Amino acid sequence: MTCYVSESLVILICNDFEALFDTCMMHNQLKMAGNRRSSSSCQTSGHSCQGQGGLQLPTGLAVKAEESLLLASVCAIKIKTVSFSPEEQNTTALAEFGNYIKKVFPDVFSTKFIQHEIIGEYSHLFTVQGSDPQLMPYMLLAHMDVVPASQEGWHVPPFSAQELDGFIYGRGTVDNKNSAIGILQALEFLLRRDYRPRRSFYIGIGHDEEVSGRKGAMKIAALLETRGVKLVFLLDEGSVILDGFLEGIKKPVPLIAITEKGSITANFSVESAPGHSSAPPKEMSIGILAAALSRLEQNPMPNLFGQGPEIMTLEYLASEFSFPLNLIMSNLWLFSPVISRIFEQKPSTNALIRTTTAITMFNAGIKSNVIPPSAKATVNFRIHPSQTVEEVLEIVKNTIADDRVKIDIQEAFDPLPISPWDDRAFGVQIFRRTLLDVFPDVGSVAPGICIGNTDSRHFTNLTDAIYRFNPVVFKPDDVPRVHGLNERISVEGYEKQVEFLFQLIQNSDISKLPKPHAESHEL
Repeated sequence: MTCYVSESLVILICNDFEALFDTCMMHNQLKMAGNRRSSSSCQTSGHSCQGQGGLQLPTGLAVKAEESLLLASVCAIKIKTVSFSPEEQNTTALAEFGNYIKKVFPDVFSTKFIQHEIIGEYSHLFTVQGSDPQLMPYMLLAHMDVVPASQEGWHVPPFSAQELDGFIYGRGTVDNKNSAIGILQALEFLLRRDYRPRRSFYIGIGHDEEVSGRKGAMKIAALLETRGVKLVFLLDEGSVILDGFLEGIKKPVPLIAITEKGSITANFSVESAPGHSSAPPKEMSIGILAAALSRLEQNPMPNLFGQGPEIMTLEYLASEFSFPLNLIMSNLWLFSPVISRIFEQKPSTNALIRTTTAITMFNAGIKSNVIPPSAKATVNFRIHPSQTVEEVLEIVKNTIADDRVKIDIQEAFDPLPISPWDDRAFGVQIFRRTLLDVFPDVGSVAPGICIGNTDSRHFTNLTDAIYRFNPVVFKPDDVPRVHGLNERISVEGYEKQVEFLFQLIQNSDISKLPKPHAESHEL
């Protein structure tokens, strides 16, 4: 565990991170749970710190890591970098976040072989020049903005970053300030070790991922493309290490998304003549639209199990299942119909095998005794990797089968290409090696689908090897916390994430992959 200390004691111990506390004090006094005091101890004499679960960092950095690791993340969570819409963001907080990381990570901003650029006013691009220009660079991607959060329903205020029972609660703890701060923290630790990477790499921190990424990540990608940059791989947020999700698998399973679903956001509307409610027509705008939307819900998109990467997921995990599930998963050619029906039963697995339909907004009516002149609704479709926008819209029109319902497309894009997943894929082998370095007890590393959308979709012109993975262990009750109530990350989980990134940067410096082992779990 990260060492618990009072604020005054920390400042005495860790002078070089004094700026962190200056900024943190602007966001209320840092509060840590008292139970941390009994599990850890600190001493000002000799600058020593003992606790559980510390990072295995080089001698001389371990103390500073223990003292600063969690605090950097905690203070970042307190900055309310909320995105409400593409036109409405908390730009004051976005600018403050930029000032904050400059203070907290001085070596990142002062090292000569690192170039820092601000893109689109608030996003950040770091170019880390490696010592060997012959090696193709890679990129680590994250974002600082978060979705809104009201205090109602939270155990603690959503921007307080308070600790409860070993977890830090707050909006952005897993989506996605943990990655943004974690990447910079890992690099800061390496720089303090006088480490210069052989392989160049880029760090992109977007400021509007939650509202499409067009002002941040898209501009970063466009800039790199004009410079002729090509990447050996790109790693963004996405899937996680799943613990307790799959019946018959005891070990936690790292799932790395090799694609993400496409999306359609469409407005559906019906116009009709207004009038008095005392003499209503047989059908009115609300009823017509409600019936059309009901048909969409009652007739889901086709089950496409076996036509996308979901089949690869089960094939790679087959050996992890206990009997008889291991036999079933090893013979999907025979058992696919059964598995596909099982997947349909839960929303989380149903989303993997079909294009999903979600009616997210409905507006109609102007007065209780007036027949509404119009009814409007917004529907979001998340497109299975084997389908296209055009195919989904055709199904939608045929299902509604009513010309009175008008469809206006707000945004639409096809699923992302499927990234390489084999022994020749450099990024995949590096991820496997790093996972086994940091999480030695996990099961087989498997490819998967990201059912949401990330900033990585803007970088397809720079590489065909885009991977989406957040090295954090998730249990089933963690899923609804993302964009929901009581988002949190465990103290140990954040430490492990930084350690993963710390090792990943070093592991990526190899010029050639070693010959792969027969076992897919090994490098």
